[in-house]
Amino acid sequence: MNPLRWSYRVSLLAGFAVCAGLVGFALYAQYVLMMDPCPLCILQRVVFIALGVVFLIGGLHAPRGGGRWVYVVLLVLIALIGVGIASRHLWIQSLPLDEVPSCGAPLGYMLETRASHGGVIGVLAKVLTGSGECARVQPILGLSMPWWSLIWFVLLGLWSVRAGMRRTIGIRR
Repeated sequence: MNPLRWSYRVSLLAGFAVCAGLVGFALYAQYVLMMDPCPLCILQRVVFIALGVVFLIGGLHAPRGGGRWVYVVLLVLIALIGVGIASRHLWIQSLPLDEVPSCGAPLGYMLETRASHGGVIGVLAKVLTGSGECARVQPILGLSMPWWSLIWFVLLGLWSVRAGMRRTIGIRR
């Protein structure tokens, strides 16, 4: 079965399945491969979960016409947020050792004490500045996790655009 000929519904449900698989692998890497996630890794997981939820809702709803583009735009925006977080993570990993930010408090602790960190926005700003554990590179098949995340965010964003354009470019169901 040619994935380029899948319906809008099947394409979005496939996007959901990919997101679920990626989050599943992240959990496998954490609990079986003992690769502890840094705060930026956790944020990337949250973005994959958000993508998966929108793919699932869009696939189940499967609107016709212009309604499809609501989901496509939302998916692309979420994917772009993921690209930004993964790019920031890669930038931190590229820093020389003497320029790497010091390790900060774990994300769970910062969220528990978010009032003293400026609320959720303050915690998010602190996480995006990066920390020492974010600079650690643990390759999987030759690439670090943020590289894989970046690749998948781009592919999922493009996949959603392709699904939305399907009917527009005249491909038969």
